Amino acid sequence: MSRIRAFTMPKWGIEMTEGTVADWMVKEGDSFKRGQTLCLIETAKITNEVEAEYDATVRRIIVGGGAGEEPVGALLAVFDEGSHSDDEIEAFVAGFKPAEGGIAQGAEKAKAAEPAAVAAAPAPEKQRVKIDTNRPISPEALRLAEEEGVDISGIEGSGRGGRITHQDVIKALRGPSSAAPQGVLAVEPDDLRVLASPLARRIAALHGLSLSGLTGTGPRGRISKADVLALVPETKAAAGFGTPEFVAGENRPEVVPFDRVRKVVAQRLTQAKQELPHFYLRMSASADKLMEMRKTANVVLGCKASVNDWIVKACATALARHPDVNVQVHGQEIHRFPHADVSIAVASPKGLVTPVVRQANLMRIDQIAAETRRLIEKAQAGKLSMDDMDGGTFSVSNLGMFGIENFDAIINPPQGAILAVGAALRQPVEKDDGAIAFETRISVTLSVDHRAIDGAAGAQFLQTLKGLIEAPEGMFA
Repeated sequence: MSRIRAFTMPKWGIEMTEGTVADWMVKEGDSFKRGQTLCLIETAKITNEVEAEYDATVRRIIVGGGAGEEPVGALLAVFDEGSHSDDEIEAFVAGFKPAEGGIAQGAEKAKAAEPAAVAAAPAPEKQRVKIDTNRPISPEALRLAEEEGVDISGIEGSGRGGRITHQDVIKALRGPSSAAPQGVLAVEPDDLRVLASPLARRIAALHGLSLSGLTGTGPRGRISKADVLALVPETKAAAGFGTPEFVAGENRPEVVPFDRVRKVVAQRLTQAKQELPHFYLRMSASADKLMEMRKTANVVLGCKASVNDWIVKACATALARHPDVNVQVHGQEIHRFPHADVSIAVASPKGLVTPVVRQANLMRIDQIAAETRRLIEKAQAGKLSMDDMDGGTFSVSNLGMFGIENFDAIINPPQGAILAVGAALRQPVEKDDGAIAFETRISVTLSVDHRAIDGAAGAQFLQTLKGLIEAPEGMFA
C-alpha cells in the first residue's frame, strides 16, 4: 500500500545534534531506486552520502542544499510512490511531528517557500554536462565544469599532483590572457662598448638614441637612466617607453565561507591552543636504518609502507611502553589506554581530518600501511565515518613530504599529546671517532598537555621513540 514517508535529518553518533544538507542529488518529481544517492549531509566532522533505503518519488524538498544547519530530526523532504495528491502531501508536512525537535522549522520553511514559488518563476536550470574523466579533479571543480560545460582536457591542474582545482576551472572560464610578450630590443653594437646601465641601453634602443659620445653622470662616467631620459623629448618620456602603463585593477577576494568541517576544526584548535597548557619537546634521530628496513620490508611483505607508516608504528610501540603519554583528558579525569589508537592528520578537500589507526601497537607494518591508505582514500573522498574519526589516543602530523624541517602541532583534544614530524634530511654529523660523515636525520616535536603529562614522562617517551627509529628492529621485539 502506498504511503507518504518523511525524510529527516539523521543522527550519526551520540555527539551529533545538527547537520547541513550540502547538496541534493535528486529533485522534486524524480523517482529513485534503493541504494541511489539522495543527498550529501555535512556534520561537525564528516560529509556523508545518504543512500535511499527504498524505491520512491521525491514529492517535496523542504530544506534545500546549503540552506544552513538543521537539528537532528528536522524534516528535509517528503517521499511517496507518486500516488498521493499535492494536498495530501501538504497536509502531511503541516501535521508532521518532530522526533527530536526542529521539525517545526522544516514545516515553517515549507510554508514560507510557497508564496515565493508562486510570485516568481524559478530560473531555468543550466544543462549539466556529464564529464567522465580519470584525471585528478576536486569535486567542486568537476561540478563547476559540468555546470558550465568546460572542457577539462586542456586544463593544467595547479593542485597537488596536477589535481584540477576549482580556481583552475574559473581561469578556464575566463579564457586565455591577451597579453603578448614584446620581445628583445636590438642594441647598437657601438652602444655595447659604452659604459651604461642595462636600463639606459634599453631606453636608448626604444627611442633610437645612440649612446656613443654621451658622457654619463655615474661613477667613471657610467650612463644612467636619467642621462638617457634627458635626451628623450618630453612628450615621449611622458607617454612611456612603449610599455603600456600599469593600471591596478580591482583586487576583489574570493569569499569562501567555512564549511562545517572547517568550523569545527577552527573552533577546536582555537580552544586547544588557548586553554591547554602546551609545552614542546624536540629531538632528531638518525633514520638511515629505518630507511633500509623500510625498503627491505616493502619487498618482503609486498607492501608500500611509507616513512609515516613507520613513524606511526614507532609511536604506537613507544606509547604501549609509556601509557602515561597514551592518554585522553576529560574534565578532571585522565583516561589511560593500554593500546595506541593513533590519529593521523590528513589534509582533505574538506579541511584537516584525523582518522584513527586502531590498536596500531598490535599491527604489523603492512597492516598499518593498508589501514592508513584506506583512511586517506576515504578522507580524500569525503567519506570518513564517525567510527573512523572518534577515539584517538595520540596524533601524528607529518609535513616532511613538503620539505618542512620541523614545526609545532596543536594538540587534538581530548588527546594529551601530538607528534609533529619533519623531513628526513641528509646532514653532517660527528662520529664516535671524531670524523665527519653524512647521515639521514629526521626531526620531531612533541606537543604535550601539561595538565596530564609531565615533562619527564614526555621526554622518556621521546627517548624510546628515538631508540626505535634508530634501531627499528626494536619494534618487533
